Amino acid sequence: MNFKKKTLPNGLRIITVPTKGNPSVTVMVLVETGSNYEKKSENGLSHFLEHMMFKGTPKRPSPSLIHREMDGMGAQGNAFTGDEYTGYYAKAEKRQWKRALDLISDMYQHPLIPESDLEKERGVIIQEIDMYEDLPRRQALDLLGEVLYGDTPAGWNTLGPKENIKSFKREDFIKYHKKHYTAEKTIVVVVGDLIGTEVNKEVVKLFADIPQGKKVGKLAVRPKQKFPAMKVLKKKTEQSHMVVACRALNASSKKTHVIAILSAILGRGFSSRLFEKLRDEMGACYYTWAYSDEYTDHGYLAIGAGIEARRAKEVLEVILHECKRLTTELVPEDELQKAKDYVAGNLFLGLETSDSLAQFYGLNEIVKGELDTPRQEEERLRSVTALQIRNLAKEIFQNKNLNLAIVGNIKDEKPLKKALKI
Repeated sequence: MNFKKKTLPNGLRIITVPTKGNPSVTVMVLVETGSNYEKKSENGLSHFLEHMMFKGTPKRPSPSLIHREMDGMGAQGNAFTGDEYTGYYAKAEKRQWKRALDLISDMYQHPLIPESDLEKERGVIIQEIDMYEDLPRRQALDLLGEVLYGDTPAGWNTLGPKENIKSFKREDFIKYHKKHYTAEKTIVVVVGDLIGTEVNKEVVKLFADIPQGKKVGKLAVRPKQKFPAMKVLKKKTEQSHMVVACRALNASSKKTHVIAILSAILGRGFSSRLFEKLRDEMGACYYTWAYSDEYTDHGYLAIGAGIEARRAKEVLEVILHECKRLTTELVPEDELQKAKDYVAGNLFLGLETSDSLAQFYGLNEIVKGELDTPRQEEERLRSVTALQIRNLAKEIFQNKNLNLAIVGNIKDEKPLKKALKI
């Protein structure tokens, strides 16, 4: 799982990850743009453009030609859009890697964005928005973004509002693509049993004409929270979905490995503190989880649970009590070791395939600006001490960092507001 990184004179970065004996190869091209790079009138454009990139190129002038070529290689292809990145990839048999790279590089650089397909895709994306609005568990995370970051790019939904989706014109996509899909904002990741120099040579050839230009950044996230904040979306659901979050670390912090272990102690795995307390002891929820999410200049630690609305205050108090405990008590050595084993084990379980490795290296390049191997990441995780966890807990578990989002049949918000304190 070692890697090599090469930056071309035009600024384009190539990351090759040799995986000896792997029969599959993944070609992934990422761009440093996503919903956090959008203006309010553009919200949803990054994701909509991702859809339109599959609608044909001058070399492959229809969606069906792209799909047939992908199927003809026996390949799997897709794309994804996040807050700070957009990615396109194809995963194929090793001997098809040049065809896969040619296809993805062509789509990435030369999209036609035909007007006729634009009109069709509006309906597809509106259906996607409707789908997530029918999923209250997903809505709770979107609501959390609003609580944390308000009416700013970091607080907006990646899909955008329907009114934006209905108003975008072809020129908007062309302009956005030209502005962001440039050499300095592009990373090409190739994972497989290949020779890196051969891959680099092919990438240089295929991306020879990629535009250069000023690297366009995003609006910085500068939260000004002083007191606990909450939002409740009242909805007639059988289960209410709660997310408690504290502002925490950005991706470049030297403490990200500490917060990974801290979140595991709280709510990752069936033997985590919150799973044992909320589900096994209290029978108060079906699911509970905890994770930390880091971006280039902001981040948070979140704890979620699916609960009965009538028990919302009770569950909130237990969650905050467990957070508070970490600020005063040292985690026992056996529990700390279990959390380390859990996080390290899940790290490697999540990197079994060439596409997961490509995403691991590509996204770290974007949000962290530096690369480590999974083994180096494991070493940092296993070096975490109980004292580091307590010190970090004191730093993040404070009222000025505390946020709550709930979607469900909550009749009275006042008890929750009163309980929202550490």
